[in-house]
Amino acid sequence: MASTHHRAGTGDVWLPLQPDLIEGLPEGLRYLHWDAGPDYPGDPADCVFYVVPYMKDAAVCLRPLSLMRRVEAVQTLTAGVDSVLPGLPSMPPGARLCNARGLHDASTAELALTLTLASLRGIPEFVRGQDAEEWRAGFQPALADKSVLIVGYGSIGSAIEDRLTPFECARVSRIARTARETVRGPVHPLSELSALVPSADVVILATPLTAETRGLVGRDVLARMKDGALLVNVARGAIVDTAALLPEVMSGRLRAALDVTDPEPLPAGHPLWHAPGVLITPHVGGPSSAFLPRAKRLLRDQLTLFAAGEPLRNVVATAGEDACA
Repeated sequence: MASTHHRAGTGDVWLPLQPDLIEGLPEGLRYLHWDAGPDYPGDPADCVFYVVPYMKDAAVCLRPLSLMRRVEAVQTLTAGVDSVLPGLPSMPPGARLCNARGLHDASTAELALTLTLASLRGIPEFVRGQDAEEWRAGFQPALADKSVLIVGYGSIGSAIEDRLTPFECARVSRIARTARETVRGPVHPLSELSALVPSADVVILATPLTAETRGLVGRDVLARMKDGALLVNVARGAIVDTAALLPEVMSGRLRAALDVTDPEPLPAGHPLWHAPGVLITPHVGGPSSAFLPRAKRLLRDQLTLFAAGEPLRNVVATAGEDACA
């Protein structure tokens, strides 16, 4: 099994950001820039720390991994690692896969609130009215006095509740993989989703995509949502069964605000594009002005630990030992 502690001063680090843009990188490592271009910046066999390019084709990002025979750490710039997990078997035993927990909290939580407010207050229809030079006034629901259910109460889910707090919601309920207590109240286990969904006016999905959550919001869960409820997805498209969602929104019984879809990108001609009450953004929860400074801090901190031989943060899987935690 590969050592869990790096020998300082050896090996290459592949970064999707230009190394000179990241202040405070530790000495003793060679930093190479690769952002999924056609040519590798060096021999993949010399790479000991690989930072996966952000928002690039998964197959391209995985391509050099099987050649990285010395890699000790693979760091994503996303909270989810589902696109990288297929490469885990090709990593040397003991190599760690780390996610970017905390990096996207502010940006994704901000978008979750944006989608919720925009959908409830009818902003898409007002924009269409502006384009048509039509004054489309009318009564719209508010977020105030609504019951909200957050499905996936990790750092992003908690950040979403931070931003919901000033909006005078009637109640915020929380679901995570396992039950626990927080200062805000109980977090219910995933097994209670069907029981909690019927009382929610807004259901916000912020859970990772795993075998357990794939297709989680399917026909049964959607049928249990109350008439007129809003489904907001800032997690992964495959958490929602698109085929089951379509008849619910086409009938007008439910509304949806989706930053992610299944399939993704959503192809031209797909019925979701023009389904009534559906607001779609093109997976922009993470890419915002908040990304770069937080990404730099994350990489500097992780590489400082790595160079010192200290345990890395946010380890979600170890090659040869387990799957995603």
